[in-house]
Amino acid sequence: MDRQLHRVAVLVLDGAKPLDVGIPAQVFSNRPSMPYEVHVCGARPGPVTGGDGLSYFVAQGLEAFDEADTIFVPGYRSPADTEAPEAVIRALERAHERGTRIAAISTGAFALAQAGLLDGRRATTHWHYTRVLAERYPTVRVDENVLFVDEGDVLTSAGAASGIDLCLHLVRRDYGVALSNHVARRLVAAPYRSGGQAQYVPRSVPEPLGDLFASTREWALERLADPITLDSLARNARVSPRTFSRRFVDDTGYTPMQWVLRARVDLARELLERTDLGVEQVAARVGLGTDANLRIHFHRILGTSPTEYRRTFSA
Repeated sequence: MDRQLHRVAVLVLDGAKPLDVGIPAQVFSNRPSMPYEVHVCGARPGPVTGGDGLSYFVAQGLEAFDEADTIFVPGYRSPADTEAPEAVIRALERAHERGTRIAAISTGAFALAQAGLLDGRRATTHWHYTRVLAERYPTVRVDENVLFVDEGDVLTSAGAASGIDLCLHLVRRDYGVALSNHVARRLVAAPYRSGGQAQYVPRSVPEPLGDLFASTREWALERLADPITLDSLARNARVSPRTFSRRFVDDTGYTPMQWVLRARVDLARELLERTDLGVEQVAARVGLGTDANLRIHFHRILGTSPTEYRRTFSA
């Protein structure tokens, strides 16, 4: 029986990341089990300079948007320093006005933000660029933790592998869990991944940090297993607790105790990765007391459990 194919356009911009382009092109490729067809396009037909030493040759330009049900904008290099071509932005705007669903992988979110499609919406991008996206487009509600954000007709995802999570989510939305699980098996991928992208950020404490109170931060990092209070931090810095707290927030973006908590979670991550200590032992070593307390803060900051984290990252 013939069925209507869902048409997917994958837009290749200058500096496009190969994996980001390949994920939707492969997930939605037309085959007997898949009610999709994919068209890879560019700002114009012809060669496109890609990222990571690869180049592309696309047969179609932006006219591919005219028949598309979904448009994917893969990530591209240096989004903080470049903007998408004006013709691409206008084409995205027109497609959105027609009701076309538009999705971005990784730094492709910058093109959607440039087109105004993320104004007033939640969105995400690769953790390395979340702060840049929020600063450049302050009307976008950037969520730095999640793997992807579904705002209905506009979707964004984090780094490259989260593009798989987003694509599987769209297959579930379009045709149900059975087909999504079938695709996941074909890709040898998890149908659902635990937690958000915060667990992949190397450190939870903010970097870079200024020189203000650097020696006090070092003092605290050497004593995370011990009780640490705002008063003890201020005493070490030789200022009043009120002054210390105010200047610390200005310097790091966190209150002193928020920073200490994140430093403890970072140490817990290191112990879970590199040692065989039980979760309760880890909690005691980092000053969080009990395994229950560690699990609460671990999930709040990283979006996953200590056990799942160890299973993913342990050597």
